[in-house]
Amino acid sequence: MLDQIGEGRSWKTAELTHPLGRGINFQIEVDNVDVLIEKISKNGIKLFMEREEKWYRVDNKLEGNKQFLVQDPDGYLLRFFQDLGSKSI
Repeated sequence: MLDQIGEGRSWKTAELTHPLGRGINFQIEVDNVDVLIEKISKNGIKLFMEREEKWYRVDNKLEGNKQFLVQDPDGYLLRFFQDLGSKSI
């Protein structure tokens, strides 16, 4: 859950200074990264990191993602990704 500061209950654990989300990124799976990038671009939102294809080693295979990042107004990075499956090393 993401809360809005000043709305409802407060879970303030320390003094809040902007940007609040320094160092945090949330990974969110989507069906189609390209469609989302198109919608984001049409609304004038700048990408923090352009779309890339990235492969991560997991044991004896590679797991692939097509991904990009945007930054919300509080500084949180939102990393949207599309699963590309796995392949042998």
